[in-house]
Amino acid sequence: MTARTYQIRTYGCQMNVHDSERLAGLLEQAGYVRAGTDDTADLVVFNTCAVRENADNRLYGNLGHLYPAKAANPDMQIAVGGCLAQKDRGRVVEKAPWVDVVFGTHNLAALPVLLERARVRRAAQVEIHDALQNFPSELPTRRESPHSAWVSVSVGCDNRCTFCIVPSLRGAETDRRPGDVLAEIRALVESGVVEVTLLGQNVNSYGRSFRDRLAFGKLLRACGDIDGLERVRFTSPHPRDFTDDVIDAMAQTPNVMPQLHMPMQSGSDAVLRAMRRSYRQERYLAIIAKVRAAMPDAAITTDVIVGFPGETDADFEQTLHAVRQARFASAYTFQYSKRPGTPAAELPGQLPKDVVQERYERLIALQEEISLAGAEALRGTRVEVLVNTTDGRKDGVTGRVSGRARDGRLVHVGTQAGAGDLVTAQVTHAAPHHLVADGQARVIRPWRGRDTAAPASPASPSPQLLSIGARPTT
Repeated sequence: MTARTYQIRTYGCQMNVHDSERLAGLLEQAGYVRAGTDDTADLVVFNTCAVRENADNRLYGNLGHLYPAKAANPDMQIAVGGCLAQKDRGRVVEKAPWVDVVFGTHNLAALPVLLERARVRRAAQVEIHDALQNFPSELPTRRESPHSAWVSVSVGCDNRCTFCIVPSLRGAETDRRPGDVLAEIRALVESGVVEVTLLGQNVNSYGRSFRDRLAFGKLLRACGDIDGLERVRFTSPHPRDFTDDVIDAMAQTPNVMPQLHMPMQSGSDAVLRAMRRSYRQERYLAIIAKVRAAMPDAAITTDVIVGFPGETDADFEQTLHAVRQARFASAYTFQYSKRPGTPAAELPGQLPKDVVQERYERLIALQEEISLAGAEALRGTRVEVLVNTTDGRKDGVTGRVSGRARDGRLVHVGTQAGAGDLVTAQVTHAAPHHLVADGQARVIRPWRGRDTAAPASPASPSPQLLSIGARPTT
């Protein structure tokens, strides 16, 4: 009997990417095989996002495109999970009756059973839970990269930002015990992983569940004691909970990378207050200054929302001022989108589209200028790059491969090194969102897992690249 094939289409933040790897692990454990890039899969899973205004249109448009294939092949199955499924619940099937399964953010593990039940009963199965059923890290995984991995330290969020729907869809913050996190990392390293990214909606509030406000700094330091773990990153912290001990742990732990993604959202104190963000511009910039004092070469990135209800010209000028002061390496910039179910959707002062667009373009132009200047400052320096297939495959014309520098910048390197190799090279060209390093490239450490790692099955193309414009965790 031929194994059923699957494809997962992932939208949104890194948490969704991590969840999709778990869904792939569950499906392969149940006997499914990943579809080739040109194949029509027997199962298509949508792992959705509900943060942006067009998320609904995007999902239902894609479901509509699949309807002819489903009509031609009734045995084909379509499943919808993630934040939009958690929000819309049975409405998904009402709007798209050809969908077989709808599952939420709290019950990923149920997907194989729901698919089988839908196949036997010939009826759509909708199962949404309001509380976490299984911590994602308890589930099997099929990672996109054999040498880099996501490690979730917590799920959910206790913040109540007025623009954000995530807490109602992901639930309250639940932290894993440090020993469980470290055990998972050690097992990953034994399998060939050399880089991990610690994930949470608010990683630096980690420890709240077991009443240790210094837990995240301790966790970073403990990662420094794991032999073979070469790079540690994390996303995303909240300025409210960012403490000096975390900065010290970053600076003093050699395998914690000099990279910080810390959402600012706005530079205006009035807007931050309306957003229910519990810090102000002065506090935010003071954190940036401390990070740079401890790690002068750190690359700092952020999120900024333009056009929040009630934002005045003076408020927006404060955002531009903060961006100039912070000198971000890059920024994920968003035009405010009204999300039903959030307090901000009911606020007065919703701004006209043309006003928001004009401000957005000014912010983009300023950040591009700053990003380019920061990249140009690296021209002629040597960078250490971990070659990574998820950042782009070797260019057949130039012979370059792609990967990430220690500070998280995307670098295209002129070398024949393979995925997982650590190389150094001299930067020869700079652009706002990448570097080119064609000078004197050399491999300083081949990937130790190449001879032992199991080959990856063919990967389907990602529908959304996590680059400028894509959304990290909030």
